[in-house]
Amino acid sequence: MATSLHGKLVTVIGGGGFIGRYLAQKLLAAGARVRIAERDPRKALAIKPLGGLGQTQFVAADIARPDTITRAVRGSDAVVNLVGIFAGDLDAVHVRGAGHAAAAAKAEGASFVHISAIGADPEAASAYARSKGAGEAAVRAAHAHATILRPSIVFGPEDDFINRFARLIRLLPVVPVIGAATRFQPVYAGDVADAICAAIADPARHGGRTYELGGPDVLTMRALNERIAAATGRDRAFMSVPSFASRLLAQATGWLPGAPLTFDQWLMLQNDNVVAADADGLAAFGVTPTPLAAVTSGWLVQYRRHGRFGTRAPL
Repeated sequence: MATSLHGKLVTVIGGGGFIGRYLAQKLLAAGARVRIAERDPRKALAIKPLGGLGQTQFVAADIARPDTITRAVRGSDAVVNLVGIFAGDLDAVHVRGAGHAAAAAKAEGASFVHISAIGADPEAASAYARSKGAGEAAVRAAHAHATILRPSIVFGPEDDFINRFARLIRLLPVVPVIGAATRFQPVYAGDVADAICAAIADPARHGGRTYELGGPDVLTMRALNERIAAATGRDRAFMSVPSFASRLLAQATGWLPGAPLTFDQWLMLQNDNVVAADADGLAAFGVTPTPLAAVTSGWLVQYRRHGRFGTRAPL
């Protein structure tokens, strides 16, 4: 794969974000030239030391502004779209923006990898899942040979999912769990990056196909919280919140800034977030999924009492 990527110019739209940093590191290590397209490129400058001199380029681009994306992808061998939002103009970003990015890549003769999400469906009840589904259709219409990847919840030391629950568990003696029975299949950010690299390296094999990416662990929301508590050394009681109560909470307060749960998020929690039984996944890219515990053991220690100084070294 490294040979296939060496010297290629890969433009990563939204490359300064969580997954983007993992992807950039792997692309640079493989000898690719990486162009990070961000609304504020200064937020992505931490990527620059990861590559050699002149190996990384930063450009200002906004996926909701087609002219900036057209400029950003010029001369690219491959384009990756990582942009996703949970609030705001979902159609502008997930549908029109993704479609234009795919069309711009097609016009350059570049391969295109689009990051969607498990549950993407134009007929979904959730606006997020619905816009993701419509976005996939827009990408296919603009670039039929695009590769679409649908990850489950993506985890890693910098994520905003596992860390959010770890902070909550640290603060509360009794932890309410919304969507306690909903199942997730968390996938490591590094594994998602490996799959993207493999798709770029062999577009003839992976182009025009859709994959669902999940890790080896399938956990309910409650089991996930219990595992986080165990990893952080917190003895906590967990209270599963009834669906009708969480719905009322989301409808009554979800519109407020900083609300713990929006109504759209509540809708998403009504469906499992796991890889479909008949879907191709990480194995198709030759990637062995990383267990949650393999990463969290060295990361969640920060949420223990006294951090690393409060733990005994293993014998």
